[in-house]
Amino acid sequence: MARRGDTHRLMRWLWTSRRLDARLVRLSLLPASGLWRAATSARDAAYTRGWFAAHTLAIPSVGVGNLTVGDSGKTPVALWIARHYAAQGIRPALVLRTGTPQRAAAHAHAVPTAIVVSGADRRASVEAAAREGAGIAILENTLQPRAIHPDYAVAVVGAETSRAVRWPLPAGPWREGWGALGHADAVVVTRKRATAAAAGTLADELQRHTTGVVAIAHLGLRHLEGLVSRAERPASLLAGRRVVAASGMVDPDAFVSHIKGTGAAVQVATWQAEGEMRDEDVAWLAHAARRADFVVVTEHDAVKLRDRWPARVAEPLVAILDLTWERNGDAFVAGLDGVLAPVAQS
Repeated sequence: MARRGDTHRLMRWLWTSRRLDARLVRLSLLPASGLWRAATSARDAAYTRGWFAAHTLAIPSVGVGNLTVGDSGKTPVALWIARHYAAQGIRPALVLRTGTPQRAAAHAHAVPTAIVVSGADRRASVEAAAREGAGIAILENTLQPRAIHPDYAVAVVGAETSRAVRWPLPAGPWREGWGALGHADAVVVTRKRATAAAAGTLADELQRHTTGVVAIAHLGLRHLEGLVSRAERPASLLAGRRVVAASGMVDPDAFVSHIKGTGAAVQVATWQAEGEMRDEDVAWLAHAARRADFVVVTEHDAVKLRDRWPARVAEPLVAILDLTWERNGDAFVAGLDGVLAPVAQS
């Protein structure tokens, strides 16, 4: 499968490289970054001053947002929160601002008891979920003051972004300044490829910008699951085997690092993240499955592939990721539980 969609690699070069050419491109983008920061500051000031009405929601809510573009781990954190509430017998609603049917299906598979809704009018989405029995709403892409204020705001920052320049878009990856942390009740530093020490250093720095709890979570491979059979398999199954790691993610490198971490001999296959998987991509993966020991795909891509996999070819394995708390996990959970305390007392 030919590699396509290398936008992520270009952005990583632009935002992390110390080479002269990357520095010059960043400098040329600074005027645009100034306009971005001015626009976001004006927007937030309008909401803060009450120029736009803020709405309350029908059920308690937790907002999960990130400060940077790219794969910071926001979705795994939102899914973990949903599973936490589901384990307590509270039906969660996962409220997406936008998303494809495949993305909604991936969320529903990850948290089977959740109600997954999406739409630009998130107040209406939450009301619809409440009518279906949801007791808590988890809102993605919510951090700064907006028309909807969540009861508990969580900011997610990827430890890998510590290597990037701290400039606003497009010269840097930061869609929000660190001042946005003042609106967060908790900050979660996720790490995938970054070391525990790097995550700890970033967490200590972030703590100076917020009064909320700052937790650290490692996002790693929990187990594997058959694409069609849904049978659970241990990650150790891949050790020493020939594995094709196939991904349509915007940032496939973190996924590939998880597979390499099992000790597998990995061949990487990627395709354009947006849209449907092409017929030739499916055919390529089926051919790879006959030659390699295993093909491993992401949870998001599994939704696109499940109904199109040839019946006579051994099924791919789906990498199931999960969070492991490394700092302040208990304090973070206590904050989540506090969201429902007023409801329990009433």
